[in-house]
Amino acid sequence: MEHKQPDVIVVGAGGSGLAAAVSCAEHHLTTVVLEACEQTGGTTGIAVGSFTAAGTTFQRKQGIVDTAEQHQIDLTEFAPADIEARNNPTHRAFFVRHAADTIDWLQSHGIQFVGPAAEPPNTQPRMHNVVPGAKAYIARLQLAARKHGVEILPRATVEHLKTDGKRVTGVQYCNAAGDQHTLYAKHAVILAAGDYANNPALIKRFKGPGYENIDGINPNATGLGHLLAESVNAKLVNMDITYGPELRFIATARRPFQQWLPVTGPLAKLQNWIASLLPQWVFRKIIKRLLVTWQHPEDALFDHGAILINKHGERFCVETDVEERNRAVSRQPDKQAYILLGPEQIARFSHWPHFVSTAPDIAYAYVDDYLRLRADITTRTDTLEELARTTGVPGECLIETARQSFGSRVGPWVLLGPVKSYFTTTEGSPAVNQQLQVLDTDQKVIPGLYAVGQCGLNGMILWSHGCHIAWAMTSGRLVGASIARNL
Repeated sequence: MEHKQPDVIVVGAGGSGLAAAVSCAEHHLTTVVLEACEQTGGTTGIAVGSFTAAGTTFQRKQGIVDTAEQHQIDLTEFAPADIEARNNPTHRAFFVRHAADTIDWLQSHGIQFVGPAAEPPNTQPRMHNVVPGAKAYIARLQLAARKHGVEILPRATVEHLKTDGKRVTGVQYCNAAGDQHTLYAKHAVILAAGDYANNPALIKRFKGPGYENIDGINPNATGLGHLLAESVNAKLVNMDITYGPELRFIATARRPFQQWLPVTGPLAKLQNWIASLLPQWVFRKIIKRLLVTWQHPEDALFDHGAILINKHGERFCVETDVEERNRAVSRQPDKQAYILLGPEQIARFSHWPHFVSTAPDIAYAYVDDYLRLRADITTRTDTLEELARTTGVPGECLIETARQSFGSRVGPWVLLGPVKSYFTTTEGSPAVNQQLQVLDTDQKVIPGLYAVGQCGLNGMILWSHGCHIAWAMTSGRLVGASIARNL
């Protein structure tokens, strides 16, 4: 099927791509979205969904005095000093200036928030939590896009950018049947295809050998936008900077309860009204449930004697060496391992200030929380023999490993896992200007090519909860106006 030439082609239907499509349509630009997967959503669709911003209407209603300038200062405290030194402060200041207006824009499309919540070292509460979860971004923006006449083509994988020698003019893509098609855009192609956390070749090329076996949280984060940009001589920046690798528990097959809640219709409106009235302690309980689903186990577990074993019961690394630990896990059978806690670690990580995982100053998850909320990945027994029978780990090897590592075989014991080493996200992208236009290696605009979300970070370091989604939505919102101005 051939499609009428649109004004704009968007590559990717995650959060930034759908926001960009709606923004373009609001500026009277006909838009087609090409999505490689069968479903829309991208990494946004599997995230918790927090949106961090300063100077919002939510803050003002609660009497919180905050500014984008203070947010910019606070953001310098999140990443290690050597990583923060790589940040593009001009572009990050541009982002935080526009983030609050994006929340208002999202609300105009029926997306609701509660909060804001505190997240140190932010000096003011800035983390706005979307109701009921990140799928609300996708559902609401997709609905808005279709109302504006945006065409979304699933299972349409862009393979090449088309140029006329001066500007990007369109794309060549492959559909579900394997047929190749060419689609031209009158004005712009927008790259919104997410990060490259699950592209081993790019990871090895920029981060170095030994990391290529580590998976990304989103299996579809293949760096398509980055590769397309590079193919037309775009400058790539900060491609060696990644959030992770870090250990994370294997996600449960059961959908979190937030995923069952409605995002449209009368029930959604009732739910949003109720959410606005709930006290903070209720949300802390909700976040604790999310903690044991999404967050990573703290490094302190290993500092205090917990060990990693593989499915054969073998200890295989020095756990306190973080980089080697993550590489070593990726070399184990199925790229998986388990965390073994003995009596001392169980006692220590059962109460403050020692927690298994955390969203700082919001919620803390201890051993009992994992036993109660994640029975699928948590086993507690009084003896190693019982632990072996329950989990299937070979008993003889497990007992010998425990004897060597803990100096005793006396319980109780807790086995957490499986865990895998994951890249959560990558911070590299094509260079862009504040019009979201992609720049070439000489820092000149590549006409007709724009980038948003993880494809348009432009050297920003966004290691605070809720900042990547905030940038995805903000850059998507701004790009439509940018294209319209440049006609």
